[in-house]
Amino acid sequence: MAAFFVSSSLVSKVSIPTPAAYADPKSDQRDAWQVYANGGPAALAALLASSDMDLRTWIVTASLAAAASDTWATSLGSLSRVQPRLLWSSHPVPPGTGGGLTLAGCVGACIGAVIVSGTAALVTGNARLLPAGTLIGFLGMLADSVLGGAVQARFHCRSCDQPSEWRVHRCGNTTERKAGVPWLNNDGVNFLATTLAACMGWAAWRGLD
Repeated sequence: MAAFFVSSSLVSKVSIPTPAAYADPKSDQRDAWQVYANGGPAALAALLASSDMDLRTWIVTASLAAAASDTWATSLGSLSRVQPRLLWSSHPVPPGTGGGLTLAGCVGACIGAVIVSGTAALVTGNARLLPAGTLIGFLGMLADSVLGGAVQARFHCRSCDQPSEWRVHRCGNTTERKAGVPWLNNDGVNFLATTLAACMGWAAWRGLD
């Protein structure tokens, strides 16, 4: 968990904020909901999963690898000079668009997953955690991207004529929903992706360990 939170906090500081004309995301400072969304499934698995410590390690590693992968992808992807493309159509989209990917972001995703998975492999002595955790982490990032682009709520502020992720824009005016599930915000998407990764960790443990 330290490998995830420390590395993710550090890399978030080098990211370039998304232009206001494209999105209205949170800042790089983690609030309680972001912590719950990214670390909650791993914490619950550590507390409630089977008494088998090895299984807990796989689930926690997979979930945190996905969270780190997504954070690193977002942070390093913001530095890309190439316009993001939608995962499912390769159509160019503005920076900050849900489902948009860049090569820099994908490289960052791999780095984040490797940091968490590599730490788990070193601490436990189980070398299989590195490749499996890295792959699951990357797949978790892709799932997060798909969910963000397909079902996350998207709003628009008529007053500022800008897109937003929130029911109330930074200007203080209520926004209008344009697409997505009304109650599903970015934290919800992160929670679903890290939970899915935890399930993949369980499946990997069953199949590999």
